[in-house]
Amino acid sequence: MPDRVWLSREDEALTACDRGCEPGRWFAAAYGDVPVVTQVNDGREPEDPADAWPSSSASAPSIVFKMLELLELAPGMRVLEIGAGTGYNAALLSHRLGDANVTTVEIDPAVAGLARTNLKATGFSPTVVCGDGGLGWAAGAPYDRVVATCSVRHVPYAWVKQTRPGGVILTPWCDDWSHCGLLRLTVGDDGSASGHFTADSAFMLMRTQRSNLRLFRDVVMDDHVPVESATALDPWTVADSPFETQFALGLRLGDLWYAWHHDPDVEGVETRLWVATTGGDSWAAVDWDGVDNTERYTVWQHGSRRLWEEVEAAHRWWLENDRPGPERFGLTVTPDGQWAWLDEPGAGFAGGAGLKETGQRD
Repeated sequence: MPDRVWLSREDEALTACDRGCEPGRWFAAAYGDVPVVTQVNDGREPEDPADAWPSSSASAPSIVFKMLELLELAPGMRVLEIGAGTGYNAALLSHRLGDANVTTVEIDPAVAGLARTNLKATGFSPTVVCGDGGLGWAAGAPYDRVVATCSVRHVPYAWVKQTRPGGVILTPWCDDWSHCGLLRLTVGDDGSASGHFTADSAFMLMRTQRSNLRLFRDVVMDDHVPVESATALDPWTVADSPFETQFALGLRLGDLWYAWHHDPDVEGVETRLWVATTGGDSWAAVDWDGVDNTERYTVWQHGSRRLWEEVEAAHRWWLENDRPGPERFGLTVTPDGQWAWLDEPGAGFAGGAGLKETGQRD
């Protein structure tokens, strides 16, 4: 761990913690079963500490070992890790498989340098590459296992190409709606990869897949004239619901994201839920007037798509399919893109409006 880390306060804001100044707090974090932020703002010091956001971290040891167990490692296997972080996971892999069988790719030069230094200091020498993990590392291919320590919205096909048939890809998942999940894929002889989602986990998004949309900067414009309607669907049912619900909706809705706006300075509105496309070309807003036991909510929609109607349809589909949890969903990746499915790869999203391709074509 670096001498300086960032820890969350009760209000979830990040504050710096230096080992020399606060050794008790630093060591408690370093040896606790919690994630610890090791870099903020891509290595740039924030002008205002309140503007600090996590850009690299050390994962909680329990999730590190859970992912290693899911990899089902065996002697002689070659592993590609995406995201070196502090070097801890690469050290564990090297201890298990030998340095020559481990390659770790890190996009941030400073983080890559720290990992390389830490690994050398503890007696390990896997291949540490500073580069874009989304491209994998073809020079060391083929691999038996690929494991990512950052989440992805779409699985880079380079990972599939660089994995042996029968090999496994394990990556945290992050769609625009739910931001959580873990995906385990098996690579087939036909150049595709397919597998189910597993337990809830939250990781930082791969840097090359970030988006930077802000509602009032990029989406909602002064000249927009929205269409008014009403809904009986409680907005909290879909956007402040258990993980299982949000995960299913995220896969079903594809390119939609949401944001809460409390006290929006609009007469008669206590809370507003915004829903928008990742491209920013359509949006919807659902208003709550602050009255308990509300049965109807005002809806405003703008753009070529009626997003709240899509949300209502996705929620109905989830109910009609017995409220499936993450373990019933899976993903298939091919050279032409990727798509999610329910129960079986060929089943698709039966009963819904049809599959949404969730990735980009390579």
